[in-house]
Amino acid sequence: MLTAVRSVWSWVCATNRNWASSKPRLAGDGAVGKTCLLISYTTNKFPSEYVPTVFDNYAVTVMIGDDPYTLGLFDTAGQEDYDRLRPLSYPQTDVFLVCFSVTSPASFENVKEKWFPEVHHHCPGVPCLIVGTQVDLRDDSQVIEKLARQKQRPVTSEQGERLARELGAVKYVECSALTQKGLKNVFDEAIVAALEPPVIRKPKVKCVVV
Repeated sequence: MLTAVRSVWSWVCATNRNWASSKPRLAGDGAVGKTCLLISYTTNKFPSEYVPTVFDNYAVTVMIGDDPYTLGLFDTAGQEDYDRLRPLSYPQTDVFLVCFSVTSPASFENVKEKWFPEVHHHCPGVPCLIVGTQVDLRDDSQVIEKLARQKQRPVTSEQGERLARELGAVKYVECSALTQKGLKNVFDEAIVAALEPPVIRKPKVKCVVV
């Protein structure tokens, strides 16, 4: 992924686009691990308590080749109480990370039913990644048993990839904020998505003949 980021950075320099920073924004249901993801990435520490987010932001500098690149990472509240307020924070976003927990099929469904429609309505043309969180719990026996009682099961990588194709997302990625598995890759992909030349991605539309 570092090679891919460097190649995109070379394209930016070659076209004289002076982008030394970007503003990824996280969206998704509450309690799916968005804030934990940001804190783990920026501090290398996993938070011990859950604190519902209203709006919060973090900054981290990464090196692309020999050049510093600043990520201004913005967290948003997923609770319905903030549905009217939340879109006010969307302008100037360079890339959206639409998150769901792989242990919550409901949050996965809301990627399609709520979050993609919302971000595309307010920020048409801004690239989106779909991010599966809490992958360390996908094989947890207690989680599997709890979901089984509801006739559900954890969301698979294949389901995430299929949804990304269906919605026209840039890519599906997944990670664990606790173990940091895949965590760096999520933000590497966000940098690439923010810096790449714009590509029109059309979601698949099903036609119904009446």
